[in-house]
Amino acid sequence: MNRIALVLVLFFFQSTVLSNNTEPAKNTEHDLTLIKVAKNIYAIVGSLGNRSKQNLGNNATFGVVVTNKGVVLIDPGATYEGAARIHQIIKSVTNQPVKVVINTGGQDHRWLGNDYFKQQGAKIIANQRAVADQKQRKQNQFFRLANLLGSKGLQKTQARYADQMFDQSMNFNLGGEKFKLVYAGQAHTPGDIFVWLPEQKVVFTGDIVYTERMLSIHDSSNSGTWLSAFKAIAALKPRFVVPGHGHPTSLAIAKKDTYDYLFYLRQSIAEFMQAGGGIEDIGNLEQTQFSYLKNFKALKGRNAQQVYQELEFE
Repeated sequence: MNRIALVLVLFFFQSTVLSNNTEPAKNTEHDLTLIKVAKNIYAIVGSLGNRSKQNLGNNATFGVVVTNKGVVLIDPGATYEGAARIHQIIKSVTNQPVKVVINTGGQDHRWLGNDYFKQQGAKIIANQRAVADQKQRKQNQFFRLANLLGSKGLQKTQARYADQMFDQSMNFNLGGEKFKLVYAGQAHTPGDIFVWLPEQKVVFTGDIVYTERMLSIHDSSNSGTWLSAFKAIAALKPRFVVPGHGHPTSLAIAKKDTYDYLFYLRQSIAEFMQAGGGIEDIGNLEQTQFSYLKNFKALKGRNAQQVYQELEFE
């Protein structure tokens, strides 16, 4: 099958999955879109662009699971006000309180809304590596958010860390819904995890999966173990994948936009290095097959440089 045919097949499959299993997107005034993924399971999809005053740092995808004993929220947003906006959307589908908040990583929109939900009585859960990352990068994250959102956008935002941490995996049950939290290796950040709902075969991937926009590799990432983390998700054969950035999708689309890009980048840069190529020329690496991803021009050079530096020490 040629590349054009493959893209058409994958697009058709994704469109079929969403049209058959989700309700129409409900747009809100806060640049967030609510999508029903499966019974009592929702994604709240934010902008594919940068953090802004309008989105209050919520340029990511968040997860909501409604049970008869309360709501489990996967990632609370980047600010106090951003968390309040997410809560407003949750209230549009249920009167149940948010009982558990899961942080899937150390990025600001994965944890800086914790304090808002803690004040609502929620319990916060995160991987121990994510909490260490949050503490290490807290000052830089507040500084960056202040530059992008302004001081008003950060009002009331306080660093609040997990009430419960785990190492490799953790299982819990709320209202008859089973949750499995898994750390499968460093990905976008050191403590990235995914959340698996085995009965409905839905996975919330956090920043292990990006779709529609190019993933970002930085000095807190590890592209090699990122591939391993994706493989752990793929081994579950999920019906629906809710990525950390982008709309709910199929495993095939997730693989194309995340795993295939990472694999190509590492393989191509390894060959480039073996041929004697230096880091000063790595920005010229051919990546146009992934130019359909949003933010391609802004991130392709930085990603290549970061992977080059990783491979130097592997």
